[in-house]
Amino acid sequence: MPQKAYTKPFYTGKFIVFEGPDRCGKSTQAKRLEKYFLDLGKEVVSTREPGGNKVAEDIRDILLDPDNDVTSMTELLLYEASRAQHTEQKVLPALKAGKIVICERYTMSTCAYQGYGRGIDMDTIDRLNNIATQGLTPDLTLVFLMSDKYFKTRGEHLFSDRLEREDEAFRHKMRQGYRELTAKQENAVIIDADNDVNTVYETVLKEIKEHNII
Repeated sequence: MPQKAYTKPFYTGKFIVFEGPDRCGKSTQAKRLEKYFLDLGKEVVSTREPGGNKVAEDIRDILLDPDNDVTSMTELLLYEASRAQHTEQKVLPALKAGKIVICERYTMSTCAYQGYGRGIDMDTIDRLNNIATQGLTPDLTLVFLMSDKYFKTRGEHLFSDRLEREDEAFRHKMRQGYRELTAKQENAVIIDADNDVNTVYETVLKEIKEHNII
């Protein structure tokens, strides 16, 4: 029996996704953008993947615990299970209610990390992404890419989760994946995360306006 292909659901809100390697500044910029929208009187839901609600956050704990020995396929399926729960229970209801959803990571992360990084077949990932998201795709994806040297200097005093403990070769493949995926994906742009936080924020606002998010 052929697999059902979901099409993008109808909603009246806006879906913005922040993508990129660990420690590239996604969280800082997401919080600033949330405040920007709130100051404009907009209704905003900020969330993250993996996570966003209880079940998805429980899965996140399993995925990122450095003491867990998780196989590549198990890792992929756990990410997709978390995404399915998160999309259905949190993201889609907010979008259908006309709210702006700001999400740290979504399907592009899975393609970059599990596809380019782990080497899992991309067709498999695409099919699972489509199922887990019910066809939902972002209205704008901001991809923050930084030089690998900043991964170390920005995180030298931080706890490293299981994915952050991957080696430089893995991070190189993952970053290359982000570049190629951004070139293929509609409404996706790369932002130079080597710049200072204020410069990056101004670039974020420019892209928000150019893509008619507000």
